[in-house]
Parts: sequence; structure tokens; C-alpha cells
Amino acid sequence: MANYTSIKKRIFEIISKAEDGDRFSAIFDWSIMALIALSIISIILESFASIYARWHSIFQVFEVVTVVVFTAEYLLRIWTADLLYPEAKHPRLKYIFSFMALIDLLAILPFYLPFFSADLRFLRMMRLFRLFRLLRVLKLGRYFDALQIIVKVIKASGPQLIMSVVICFFVMLFSAIIMYTVENPVQPEQFPNVITSLWWAICTLTTVGYGDVYPITHVGRFFASIISLVGIGIIAIPTGIIAAGFNQAISKNKDMDDENQGAKEMLLDNMKEEELLAMEAKVSKRLREYGYTVTISNEQK
Repeated sequence: MANYTSIKKRIFEIISKAEDGDRFSAIFDWSIMALIALSIISIILESFASIYARWHSIFQVFEVVTVVVFTAEYLLRIWTADLLYPEAKHPRLKYIFSFMALIDLLAILPFYLPFFSADLRFLRMMRLFRLFRLLRVLKLGRYFDALQIIVKVIKASGPQLIMSVVICFFVMLFSAIIMYTVENPVQPEQFPNVITSLWWAICTLTTVGYGDVYPITHVGRFFASIISLVGIGIIAIPTGIIAAGFNQAISKNKDMDDENQGAKEMLLDNMKEEELLAMEAKVSKRLREYGYTVTISNEQK
């Protein structure tokens, strides 16, 4: 039982983000990141008909290998979920429905879905699920602090971002109704209804532009100019929210690092001589493993 627990704990340490000095965990992390990068490259190369026709079998073998590795990783993370969430009542369920676990599942799901479909017509729809393979790149969030900060900022700014999206929607709808009312009498083909006008409003508000459709009346051009200027401000709203969230997250991380450093220094100051010697012995042992020569001497007279 003790052996089973130690093996499980070691596997959890390996598949978790590598700590300093843990070579196996670091090798695992870099291997997964390399496999994700190669998987994205293979998706890009598959879009070239000549390359895919020539190396079709290699692409299939590589896809099977990546899916097997990602599936094993997914199952191991479920198995060790009780170590990730030791206080949770149902740790495995909590992990399965977590954001990163859903990304892991969606990344491998396209490979398995065709096996559960007997309807060949429905099988054509499975091609759409191949797009979920692109979500493998989001698995990198486990290994990069910057991506984790992005996720935290988006979660923390969720209500503000939702409100900005709602404002954008109403501005686009209002713009579409105005342009339909003004331009439909003179351009019934270009602005036949509000929905088509909404597409024009989306392109204009995002400053992309819609070259084939444009207002020709003076009133329409006036409102189009205003809508274009409003679009700049609309785009700036979520950008400002996310930028403010980044500043707060970075400041918070810096404060936490300063507090942790201060706590470590305070802990060292309060340690007794025997405790310091024990810690020094552990550090010396680890340094010798890396080939360093360590000499400990008592300078007291």
C-alpha cells in the first residue's frame, strides 16, 4: 500500500509543473510541449493537399501516437486528482469538469468520436470536431506562467468583459437599424434587411471595413463616419479592462513574491543552530550530486 501511494505521488509530481531540480518532471513537461508544437505543425501541413497525399500514412501514425500520449496523460491526471484537490469531496469529478481537463478531453475527442458513430452521414460532421485538435495548444497553459496569468485575468474581469460585449452588441444592432432605415430605400440589394445590415455594422465597428457595401446617401455617410469612430472606442473597452487586469495581476504576483521572500528570511532568522546545520547538510548533499565540492567548517573559536 505504501509503495502504491509513493508511486502515485511520484507520478503526480512528474505530470505536474516541474519543480527546481526535478529532472524527470522537466523532461515530461518539455516532451509534452514539443508534442503539442509538432501536433499543431502537422495540422498545418495536412492542409496542403500535395504534402498530405504523399505523407498520409505518417500523419496518421503521428496522430495515433499523440492521441495515445495525451490520453495517457489525461487518465493519469484523473487518477492523481485526489492529490491535486486533497480537500475536495469528489476530486476526480472536480478535475474532470475543470477548464484544463475539458481542454485535454476536447483535444483527444475528435480521434475517438468516429468509433462511436455508425451513421456514415453523421460521420461527415465529425470532420468539424477535428478543429478541436487546435485546442492542444491551450494545454501549454499548464507550463507557462504567462498563459496562466491570462486565464486568471480573463476570469477576474469576466463581468466587465461580458458587459462590454453586451454594449458592443447593442451598438452594432442600433447601427444596423439606422443604416437599414437610411440606405434601404436607395440600395435595397445592399441593405435588404437588418440582419444583412448587421454584418456591415460588425465590419465597420471592428474597423475592418466592408468594401463591397457602403453608404451612398449623405445621411448614411454621416452615420457611417460616426459608427466608425465609435468602433475605435468600442474595441478599446475590453482592451482597457484586460490591460488593467494584467497590471493588477502582475503587481499582486510581485507582492506575493516579496512576501514569500520575507517569510523565508524570517524563517531562517528564527531557526536554531541544529536546524540550520540539518538544512546545510541537505543543500550540500544536493550540490554534491551535481558535482560540486562543499566544505563545511566551524569558524567559532
